[in-house]
Amino acid sequence: MIRVLVADDEPLIRAGIRMILTSADDIDVVAEAGDGREAVEKARGGGVDVALLDIQMPVMDGLTALVELNRAAPKVRVLILTTFGERDNVLRTLGHGGAGFLLKDSAPGELIQAVRAAAAGNAYLSPAATRHVADALSATGATTRGEAARRRLDGLTTREGEVLALLGEGLSNADAGRRLHMSEATVKTYVSRILTKLDCDNRVQAALLARDAGIQPGGLQPRGH
Repeated sequence: MIRVLVADDEPLIRAGIRMILTSADDIDVVAEAGDGREAVEKARGGGVDVALLDIQMPVMDGLTALVELNRAAPKVRVLILTTFGERDNVLRTLGHGGAGFLLKDSAPGELIQAVRAAAAGNAYLSPAATRHVADALSATGATTRGEAARRRLDGLTTREGEVLALLGEGLSNADAGRRLHMSEATVKTYVSRILTKLDCDNRVQAALLARDAGIQPGGLQPRGH
């Protein structure tokens, strides 16, 4: 079981998150907190795999709690959940070692997926957050990064390039499948193949490569399937 701590200063929000997470048979909400300090104290005692923190909380905000958890309970993976999707919050989450960032209007399935990804040691960003990261990095060293990224993409097929282009746009597997008229499972297979070929740890890294390489909707030049 993946043991989760949920921290939010609104009890109704915590109750809704608990209901969503416990609907998955491999996730258990073992603790709740109303502020960041309480979250750190409860996670420090052990028994928590993933901490799901709101950004705006009294006493201690979620990003400060993330830093404290990295010191006090480094094995706990931290996801930031908020209504505020500003670029700075996304970059600060990643810069402080957070396992992911998603918005409160995310679909219930995405929340469950994010917790599973974090527990498995992977990074997870909502599609909107992926776009923020890509945009923030696009103006720094663009020419050098672009050349290096295009070289790494040389081994992709046409269809893999199309899927990668949609990752660069921040689309989920389901949205990419609808765009390409493929099932979500098929897109997931392509994503796994792309990550292996590009030696990327997660879809966020692949999305950044796509943006650096300047891939437009439609993907790479034809190479066959």
